[in-house]
Amino acid sequence: MQLIKAAPADLNDVCRLFEQVIRKMNEEGIGQWNWGEYPNEQVLKNDIDLGQLYISREEDGTLQCAVCINEEQDPEYAQVNWLFGVRPGLFHRLAINTQLQGRGLGRQLLAAVEQILTERGCDCLRCDTYSRNKAALHTYDTNGMRHSGTVRFPGREEAFVCFEKPLTADCPLLPLRMHPASRGGSLTPWGGDKLTSAYGKQADALPLGESLEVSCLPGLESRDDMGKTLPELLAAYGSAMAGSFAGKEFPLLLKLIDAASPLSVQVHPDDAYARANEQGKLGKTEAWLIVEADPDAELVYGVVPGTTKQQLREAGENGPAISVLLRRVKVKPGDVCFIPAGCVHAIGKGITLYEIQQSSDITYRFYDWDRTDAEGRKRPLHIKQALDVVDVACTLQPVRAEKQGVTRVLDEDFFTLDVIRPEGSCALPKVGEFAMLTALTGDMAVCWHGSRLPLKKGETCFIPCTAPALWVEGDGMAAVSMPKSPCLGGQA
Repeated sequence: MQLIKAAPADLNDVCRLFEQVIRKMNEEGIGQWNWGEYPNEQVLKNDIDLGQLYISREEDGTLQCAVCINEEQDPEYAQVNWLFGVRPGLFHRLAINTQLQGRGLGRQLLAAVEQILTERGCDCLRCDTYSRNKAALHTYDTNGMRHSGTVRFPGREEAFVCFEKPLTADCPLLPLRMHPASRGGSLTPWGGDKLTSAYGKQADALPLGESLEVSCLPGLESRDDMGKTLPELLAAYGSAMAGSFAGKEFPLLLKLIDAASPLSVQVHPDDAYARANEQGKLGKTEAWLIVEADPDAELVYGVVPGTTKQQLREAGENGPAISVLLRRVKVKPGDVCFIPAGCVHAIGKGITLYEIQQSSDITYRFYDWDRTDAEGRKRPLHIKQALDVVDVACTLQPVRAEKQGVTRVLDEDFFTLDVIRPEGSCALPKVGEFAMLTALTGDMAVCWHGSRLPLKKGETCFIPCTAPALWVEGDGMAAVSMPKSPCLGGQA
C-alpha cells in the first residue's frame, strides 16, 4: 500500500468514506464516532490543509482508506504511562473502506504509517481505539502493539484503549509506574493501617504489613498499569529493560513496611548458605530508610557487644531471655540502616520504612515476642538456621540522609541507595542496569524531555536500562535504588 497526502479535490470522497465507515460501526453497536459531530467535514478539511491526511486508492480510483498522521497528542494522552520513546508519532481518524475488508488492508496501512513516521524521525508510534471496536483491537494486537492504558473522551460511554510500538532499534524505554503486591493478615500480624490510610495501598488481607513495590517473587509480582507482571515485562523487553540482568534471576525486592508492633527478632543468610540450604535461593542483604517514626521509636540492630553464639543458643531456648542480648538504637525519619546477611535485627513498633533488599523471602526467627494468633498458636522459630548464619560482631550505626539534592547513602555489594530531596527539581543519578524510584513523603514527578510521570506519595516507578536522562520535580523525600552490575559482584 502506498499512502499519499490527500488533496482538496479528495475531500468529498474522504467524507463519503467516513460516512460509510461510521454507518457500519453504528450497525455493529460501536459508538466510536458520530458523523457531523466528530469527525466532520471541517475536521477532515483541516487535516488536508495541514498536509496530515493520507489516502490510498485502488487502481480504479476507489478510495481504500484515509488516516491522519502527525505528532500531535490529545491532552488525555498525558495521563497514560507510556513505555516507548521520546519522539512519538501518531495516527488518528483511521478509516478503511468497509467493502474491501478481508484483504489485510489494516496491516498494510499500519506498515505504511510506521514507514512515514520513521522517515520523520519518530522513535515510537501511539494511537487509541474505542474499547468496543474489536476489529481495530485485533489489528493492533496482531501488529505487536502494547496496551498502554485507557483514556476517556467526552460523549463516549466507554473508554478508549491506547496502544504503542517502538519504531527504532534504539528507542528508549520510559519509567513505568508499578502496582504493588501486598502481604498482610496472618503473614504480617505486626502490621497496621498506615499503608492503606496514608499511602493508598490496596490490601488483600489486614493488617497490612508489607507493600511489595517492585517484586518478582512468585505469587507476589508487581504489575504495570495494564496488569502485566514485572517478570512478563522483563521477558518481553530484555536488556533494554534490565541491562545485564536480562534473562537472569531478578536481583532486588523493594518494599514499604508498616510496623504497628515489633517484627520478630531475625537474621538472614548470605548467598552461599541460601544456595546450599534453601533450594538455590538468593541470600538476603537489605537496608532500611526510615520514613516515619514515633518519637520513642527504636529497632534492634545487632546484639550487645561481647554476646556469643552460645548465649544466643541458650536464650533461644528460653525466648524472653534473648531480650537482654539485643542492641537497640533510636531512629527518626531520614535514618538509614544497612542490614548485611548475618546481622540480627527487628523493626520496632511505630515505624514506617522503605526497604531495599536482595530478592529473597528467607527469614530465620530467633524470637517473636511470644506472639500468638487467634487460635493461640505461635509462629515457628528457626533457631538452628539462625545460629548457623548469625554474625555476632555486626554492630553498625544508622546514617543520616538529610541533605538537599541527591545523597548516595549506600554503595554496597548488591545495591546502591540514593536519598533525594529535590526542593523543586533535581537530576537523577545515571541509571546503570535499572533503577527504582519511590516518592516517600510527598507527591512528585519523574521527568524527561517532553513529558513526565506523576508519582503520588508512596508510589514507585521502575526505570529501565535505556531510559533517557531523568530528573525529579516536587518536594519531600524520595529514594532511588539500583543493583550492582553482575560484573561488579552484584550477582554470580
